[in-house]
Amino acid sequence: MKFPEVVCALLLIFNYNLPLNANQENQIFHISLDQDGHITLDWALDYIKETIWFEVHLPRDDFGWFAFGFSDFGEPFPADYYLLWTDWKNSVTLQDAWADEKGVLHLDKHQDTIGYHMKQRGDVLKFTFHRKFDTCDPNDYVIQDGTTHLVWSKGPDVVHHLRGLNITTRDSGMVRTQLLKNLNVPTKPPPSEKLEIRVDHVNVPSSDTTYWCKVVKLPEKFKQKHHILQYEAVIEEKNQGLVHHMEVFHCIAPVGETIPEYAGSCFGSDRPASTQVCKRVLAAWAMGAKGFAYPEEAALPIGGPDFNPYIMLEVHYNNPEKHSGLVDSSGIRFYVSSKLRDMDAGVIELGLEYTDKMAIPPKQDSFSLSGYCVAECTSISVPPTGITIFGSQLHTHLTGIRVRTRHFRNGVELPEVNRDDHYSTHFQEIRRLKQPVVVLPGDALVTTCDYRTTSRNNITLGGFAISDEMCVNYIHYFPAIDLEVCKSSISDEALKTYFQYMHEWENQDISEKKGISSNYASIEWNKMRVELLKDVYLEAPLSMQCNMSSGDRFPGYWENTPRSTVLKPLPPPQRECFKGFNEN
Repeated sequence: MKFPEVVCALLLIFNYNLPLNANQENQIFHISLDQDGHITLDWALDYIKETIWFEVHLPRDDFGWFAFGFSDFGEPFPADYYLLWTDWKNSVTLQDAWADEKGVLHLDKHQDTIGYHMKQRGDVLKFTFHRKFDTCDPNDYVIQDGTTHLVWSKGPDVVHHLRGLNITTRDSGMVRTQLLKNLNVPTKPPPSEKLEIRVDHVNVPSSDTTYWCKVVKLPEKFKQKHHILQYEAVIEEKNQGLVHHMEVFHCIAPVGETIPEYAGSCFGSDRPASTQVCKRVLAAWAMGAKGFAYPEEAALPIGGPDFNPYIMLEVHYNNPEKHSGLVDSSGIRFYVSSKLRDMDAGVIELGLEYTDKMAIPPKQDSFSLSGYCVAECTSISVPPTGITIFGSQLHTHLTGIRVRTRHFRNGVELPEVNRDDHYSTHFQEIRRLKQPVVVLPGDALVTTCDYRTTSRNNITLGGFAISDEMCVNYIHYFPAIDLEVCKSSISDEALKTYFQYMHEWENQDISEKKGISSNYASIEWNKMRVELLKDVYLEAPLSMQCNMSSGDRFPGYWENTPRSTVLKPLPPPQRECFKGFNEN
């Protein structure tokens, strides 16, 4: 079934349930749950009622049961599931259940499959239901802003009841998306010209993960400055489940420098070293996302006399079935204009400096690191009228599991800039904030990342390699100012004192003759030493990067900078659950 037909079918069902206002018209989202696009999900949102409508389409083959649901980080269990199953009377039922740590299903006493409908058209079975973002059921997944891991599984057996059914099966899958989309973002591009960067008939390798890069030179007309007004993904229908996410980077180099027009594996040995400068993000799209539109006041500049004309597309292919013979020509379509908006949009890097001074011990279920943009930096870099943050892209490498940026003014915590409690490095996109954030001179921004290193035997260091770690929030804002990097690390003096203590009092094989990385690697980690490192990171003064776009630091002494004072933090968020609910 083609996607327009899906939308029509979905609207027929939703028309009786979901009152869409003018701003929400056609705000129906779509994602393929399997690689081949045979199993799909569509959904719509009602923020007033805090309700989400789901419709799942799947082939009506001889499955006995089909499970669709959510888990914290994509594991098939433990997880929250909705079970569609056919009993011995050939009656099809949807029930609310959850899978325990062994994959065994248990029915919820509180069933949250509201408005269940099922119909069959040809060989496609469709079922729809709705539920609250937070059902207040302790066994139900709470749908939040940020990333959601969607899991599914199906089996051929006809079952008499669901209790005790094990969800473990080879016929299963997982995809990531953001369910709670921003509905107040334009979906139609403004009057503009199109600029596309796409890969060209890539023979996708038969491995589960591939990163493919393509470097191109912009057309001659971009010697004149343009604005990027909006962008969107261009993906062939047959590859909707294959293309996981895409990013476009500007190659940061002198305007006259030539960058090789490479096309191949991003990690290939034949990739020219000079293409490594292609790292300033222009666009980021992830599976399930629609186009990204800049606010009417501002747009992102591209081109001009001081702009190196090379950009790079990076495509992440997700091929868990390791199919061969797949060919793809996906990419990003920009909507650009030489008629400039009132303001340039800009990007500031918040978080941790890329340095091995920050480290994460092995075997940690959760270990936090924080990077600071201190009040002393914003005081001299942000104009009196402030800047407005409208978008955010969170970034870590492989061990990151949660990211958030907090906002402080005169020691009082304001609402958070952004948060993702189920973050994955394999799902990164620039997201429009539902509520823009104004940052004034003297404000502080603190970005915290949580990491899980349970599968690692050695220390994980900060750095550029994929096996290293990062903690970054790329905030998109207007009007553009000269501040480009506002990040921190532990001060050199504090780290030296820590290593000295570990040598003298903990008898660790640490020496000033060794480098930072070697000293961290020499520590034999135990619970007490891990807790000590946490305390040092929380209390030690900072080494600050308060950098201009030129790479130079703003005037000031940025070593041993005190961390931002918190006088009044926000209270923990309260769930608005109805009183008296009890699962017992």
